[in-house]
Amino acid sequence: MPHRTLRPLAVACAALAAVVVAGLTILARPAPATATPAPSSGGLRIAYFDQWSIYQNAYYLKNVDKIADNIDYLLYDFENIDPANLTCFETTKATTPDPGGEDDPNAGDGAGDQFADYQKSFGSDISVDGTADTYNMPIVGNFHQLQELKARHPNLKVLLSLGGWTYSKYFSDAAASDASRKKFVSSCIDMFIKGNIPAAGGFGGPGTAANIFDGFDIDWEYPAHPGGHTGNHYSPNDTQNFTSLLAEFRGQLDALGKHYALSAALPGGQDKIAKIQTDKIHQYMDFADPMTYDMHGAWDKTGPTNFQDPLYPSPNDPSPNVPPGTEKYTIDQVMKAYTQGDPAYGIPGGFPASKLTLGIPFYYRGWTGVPAGSNHGLYQTATGPSAPHPLSGNVPGVAMYKELTGVVDNPATTFWDPTTQSAWFYDGTSFYGGSSKQSIKARTDYIHCNGLGGAMMFSLYDLDPDSTLFHAVVDGLAAPTEGCSGPPPTTPTTPTTPTTPTTPTTPTTPTTPTTPTTPTTPTTPPGGQCTAPAWDSGKVYNGGAVVSYNNHTWTAKWWTQGEQPGTSDVWSDNGACSGGGGPTTACPAAWSTSQSYNAGAVVSYNGHRWSAKWWTRGETPGSAAVWADNGTC
Repeated sequence: MPHRTLRPLAVACAALAAVVVAGLTILARPAPATATPAPSSGGLRIAYFDQWSIYQNAYYLKNVDKIADNIDYLLYDFENIDPANLTCFETTKATTPDPGGEDDPNAGDGAGDQFADYQKSFGSDISVDGTADTYNMPIVGNFHQLQELKARHPNLKVLLSLGGWTYSKYFSDAAASDASRKKFVSSCIDMFIKGNIPAAGGFGGPGTAANIFDGFDIDWEYPAHPGGHTGNHYSPNDTQNFTSLLAEFRGQLDALGKHYALSAALPGGQDKIAKIQTDKIHQYMDFADPMTYDMHGAWDKTGPTNFQDPLYPSPNDPSPNVPPGTEKYTIDQVMKAYTQGDPAYGIPGGFPASKLTLGIPFYYRGWTGVPAGSNHGLYQTATGPSAPHPLSGNVPGVAMYKELTGVVDNPATTFWDPTTQSAWFYDGTSFYGGSSKQSIKARTDYIHCNGLGGAMMFSLYDLDPDSTLFHAVVDGLAAPTEGCSGPPPTTPTTPTTPTTPTTPTTPTTPTTPTTPTTPTTPTTPPGGQCTAPAWDSGKVYNGGAVVSYNNHTWTAKWWTQGEQPGTSDVWSDNGACSGGGGPTTACPAAWSTSQSYNAGAVVSYNGHRWSAKWWTRGETPGSAAVWADNGTC
């Protein structure tokens, strides 16, 4: 199951452009703490912005400015590892271009795009704030555009993503020992948190990139497994060393005296999940993003055609089982492997669902020369990968949403499988697997029904000018879920001749309010006793924590520290209280199995007061981890 062959194909252009621009420039650390979940009520929105998208795609952070209020974490990808020093570094050097680069074991060695990061000047027409860069600025490029974006959207967090498909070769070496981990992490923090980027081309220097990044995203593909890019280094020791690397990042980041986020793109197949310690790594991360896509594609050049990201298994799936077990690649299997474990693959589970997002691709995997068969090209042979497209790097078998308009947005060529809850697209010759509005709604429902943290979107530059798929994700995360019945039955065969439209017949944007019409945090009648501990400005509180402050009881909606109740949205006011000790406050409204509750909601059940840590519906207080017991009432 390969992953993300879309990569910095335009770095060669950057290297040439850097030469031109260069001519213009004359005018005792504490032990690691455990991380707490990122703010989430099942609606966390993570999106990748590709460093190289500013070239042939002409997709700029100015484009992101239009949708940034609906993004919680923007992940800027990717930075590389110096093969000689095993540190973070900056340079401008091209990778080996695709498709040949896929077979070059040294495709990413020493490569990078310093020019895109902080040397490319932006005119007023493509600048986030509408002002042109000037020659005497400390930095320009994407880094300065991120500064402008954060100034306009102060709640947006930006993480620096390390690695990715082409740049994961030296993770195993950098993580191999305590000394190498310390050196690697320290170099990354010095460069991208403290902002000490190297001076080059008249830009950069000590501190010039400070306060841009709010933490790191680790995209190691893959620890202890040979399934990454050709030539990647890997070792059985990677399993423990990956955990230790995350711990080192957590420890060094915490030593800076404020909270920096740490996330990771995690493998989306049981064979690769088995190589990481699912029950240990979560303690160091704010959230993690399993790559729940790229499960099938044209690396199987003659098919059979299949879904890129099946949510559930199908009895008709002709693909081989994932060895050594008998399962297929599906999103449901992946998420349950992280949370519940999977004995057939030796996966312990233990990863909190609230810290996991579900990955949604904005690009498509395809084949051509596909006969219709009995069901519009599904599970059929092919003559080869689908035709290459220029914006996605002329790589056969892959295309962006915006390159397939007329197919992936056309009801006549869009098909739906109720068993896998997945979409496919077939024009009579070519077959594509990927996202539709209907498949996205199925996945956002799955996120809510399984207590997941939210969605991860890869990648923004695949979008059309209307950001169609992005808005489908955002709307789905905000919408109520009709019901949580689990996977459909796996015995029926797929329909052979659909007679109804293959796009949803119901609106993809809900017509009902996206927040409950009844209060989810009822206040308590005045006069009850303040039995909750007093709020402490120096203490860390997780979602669901209850405190008293200014004669009121407050519930934390998500992780917080130092944010005063009554002045910050993180605290939900549960009503007045007085004194200390004595009886608890009156019981709030009773929990209802059919009611949706957001993070911070307070209910009563079996004589106890309960507060929701994240979005929930139908999960009984006292038997589900989503509910925090706040004592008797």
